This record gives sequence, structure tokens and C-alpha cells, in this order.
Amino acid sequence: MARVIATINLKGGVGKTTTTAALAEFMSAEFGQRVLLIDLDPQTNLTTMMIGEERWQELNQLDRTLATLFRGAVDPDAPVFDIEKALQRNVSPVRAVKNVDLLASSLDLMDIQEGLSHQQYADPKSTRPLEVLLHAITPIADRYDYILVDCPPNLGMLTQNGLRLANGYLVPTIPDILSTYGIPQLQTRVRAFADRTGHPIREIGLVITKYRSASNLHRSIIEQLQRDERIANVVPAWIPEANQIAQSAEFVPYGTLKRKYGNSGQFDALRMLTEDVLMNAQVLL
Repeated sequence: MARVIATINLKGGVGKTTTTAALAEFMSAEFGQRVLLIDLDPQTNLTTMMIGEERWQELNQLDRTLATLFRGAVDPDAPVFDIEKALQRNVSPVRAVKNVDLLASSLDLMDIQEGLSHQQYADPKSTRPLEVLLHAITPIADRYDYILVDCPPNLGMLTQNGLRLANGYLVPTIPDILSTYGIPQLQTRVRAFADRTGHPIREIGLVITKYRSASNLHRSIIEQLQRDERIANVVPAWIPEANQIAQSAEFVPYGTLKRKYGNSGQFDALRMLTEDVLMNAQVLL
């Protein structure tokens, strides 16, 4: 059975989606893992990073995104979700990356999430609205070594579906006050969700993103996080702030990961991050 990891932070703009994409690509190209990416964020950034906007628009028009899956949970007359047709196989603009599949997101998820919330409000004891994704993924989970779920920057019904599927979670964060302020609240909410559903979710660690080595503030915040007993693990590979990492969000063909992410420390940092996540996941999940 695949190990399922959700990436989540209540604050946007912290490099969550870029980190998720990089983990999948490095897991595949550098460590030979079979990976499924699930894009639950209605902003669709992960989707367009991996397959481009033109292909995403085609999928949206053909009802082959996760919007179709979740719409079926709130509207009995909605089109039937066919996961085999929705799966985008061998995605990534990097030729060296193999065995990464994708379930695409849609802007329509913003409206559909309200319907799921109404269902949950009408019957608070029901787990059905929380397990839409779980029931869809379970039949295909054995095809993969890892499933990475990119969650929206909130704890709404889409994120809760991601957490219900996940065995563990990562928190990408910039080492500054605004980005780290909500981490204790996030941990508390995830624990409460796990207790309520009877489904354990392990914290794999915090991933430091957009790190500036010249910043005293960044170093100070990281030291505080490392001392904080509430935080299980601060992953020791810190992802530097770099133009090439920022530009990796564009769907542009590359031959290798070094060409995509840069070879001035970025590639090594991302590879070390991936190795650490794999090691921790094998122990914890």
C-alpha cells in the first residue's frame, strides 16, 4: 500500500505546491519511486505546473478533473467520475522524470466545497463527505509507492478529504513570523481531526522554503522552530530562495532536474529534502 503524504499550510505563498511537485519529481528521477500527485487546491497551480494550462483546460471541459469526483458526491445527476480517464500518466515537463501520475484540480472545486460543507453540517456524525477521495483512491493506491496530496491553504472539506486519505503530513513554511505563526493551530486541528475520524496522521516535519542564508531573521526563526517541543521535526535540508525554483512553476520542457531547479545548491537541497522525507516516511508511516 502506498504511503500518503499531505502537504499543508494555512498560509499561502510559502512554496507548498512547488515543494510538492519537486518531491514527486525527485522521488521518481532520483529514487525510482512511483508517485501519484493529487491536486486538491482550486488554484490548480500543481496541475498546470505538471501538464500545462492547455491540457488542464481540455481535462476540465471533458469532466476529467477532481471537480467531477466531488460534484458527484453532492449532485446525483452529475457526470460519473472515471478515475482511469482522469489519471494523467507520466506527467512533468522534465524528460528524466518517469512514473509520476496526476489527478488534476479545477477552479470549480471552490463552489463544490460549499456543497460538501452543507452535507457535513446537516449530518455532523456522517463521515461520507470526508471520505469521497479515500473511496476513489483506494482501488488504485497499490500502483504507487507514494501519493502526495497538495491541499488548499485552509482546513475546509477538500483539505479534510486529503487528510482522511493521508498517513502523514508535511508543513512547508518560510522561516518568518507570518508564515510560522499558524503552525501550532494547524497541528492542533490536524490532531483533532485524526481523533474525530479515528485515523492517525503523523507529522513528518516542517520543510523550510525560500531560505535566505544572509537573513538573521531566517536563522533565528529556524532555531526557534528546532527548539519548539511541539514540532516533531524540522527537515534539515533547507530550500533556498532562488529564481530557478520560482520559475519552476512554469510549464517549460527540461531535460534534467538540474536544468529545471538549478545547480547552485538548489538541486542538492531538494535531493536531500526528498531523501529525508523518504527516510522519515518509511519509519513513521
